[in-house]
Amino acid sequence: MNKNKALAFFLGFIPGVGHLYLDRKARAFLYSAGFFGPLFLGFALGFISGSEEFMIFGLLLALLVGAINMLDMIFTLISMPKYEQQTVAADRDYGYVKTSANQQNERFFTILLSFIPGLGHFQLGLTNRGLTLLVGFFGLFTMIGFVSVIVDDAFLVFLAVLPIIWLYSLFDCIQLLNRKQKGEELVDTSIFEDLEKHRELGKKSKVLATLLSIFPGAGHLYLGLQKRGLQLMAGFLFSLYILDVLRLSLFLFIIPLIWFFSFFDALQNVSKYNEEKKLEDFPIIEWFMHHQKWLGYGLVALGCYYLFDQVILVYVDSLFPDYSIRWTFDRYFQTTLISLLFIFGGFRLLKGSKNKK
Repeated sequence: MNKNKALAFFLGFIPGVGHLYLDRKARAFLYSAGFFGPLFLGFALGFISGSEEFMIFGLLLALLVGAINMLDMIFTLISMPKYEQQTVAADRDYGYVKTSANQQNERFFTILLSFIPGLGHFQLGLTNRGLTLLVGFFGLFTMIGFVSVIVDDAFLVFLAVLPIIWLYSLFDCIQLLNRKQKGEELVDTSIFEDLEKHRELGKKSKVLATLLSIFPGAGHLYLGLQKRGLQLMAGFLFSLYILDVLRLSLFLFIIPLIWFFSFFDALQNVSKYNEEKKLEDFPIIEWFMHHQKWLGYGLVALGCYYLFDQVILVYVDSLFPDYSIRWTFDRYFQTTLISLLFIFGGFRLLKGSKNKK
């Protein structure tokens, strides 16, 4: 009886279950016992003794067994004998396409390997392209980890680039696989050569634009929408900064709103993108374009605030060590300022509604 390889792969994420589905009962017992045994024993000993070391050790041992289980499952599925080639009759008059078991197996293994950047490209015979993605992903991960350990943990924020590389590798591999199964000839070029080719021809990569749009405004800037992209990026970063400095946790819902608006707006512009016709670049808020002096006033006010908070108050506190003026300022100024702004905005809205009536 033939087994579904895709189902076996996903069942393999539960140690032992995938092997049990493939009737490999001995390995199923070993992997399930090796995973759940240390996990349960570590947490039980940790709970009884009150020490976290048993829990951590049991968890690490269980994760190691789980990783070995998945590697064994992947190699098992790859080494399984292929089914005899079976073609599905197709009527060309109705536009049906012939498919075979070999194509289905190739598609399954390629997508399975593409979860690790570069391996799916190796399966397609694109060694140069796969090596670029593989070295780029793991090299960047190693470099960020090394720098964060030696210098500062703040460099770990650059790990956010890794999901972008992973998604690009996955989408690129699937796209190349579809082209190969359609009968097109694949050329083994690195992603940098493709980007350079698009740049010389004046074209933009829609896949890269979609991936860059994960960070608000970056996808718009890549498509040449400078005004729109800069406003979205500045609005996102400025909102993060203001909500953190003024401790306005009540308005944290603004952050996902800006992100979703920027992402889906970028997707719409990517779908409209055409090499022969440029996209129309208009800002999100037209008011800023005609009242830039208010932005200047805001920057001056922000500079005065930091000068007063970080320099003047620190100097005054050094003159009067018995009383912390800066603590009083931090405790009451921000709340008072936000309250006054809310009151002023509320009166403006009420006044506007009254004049409209």
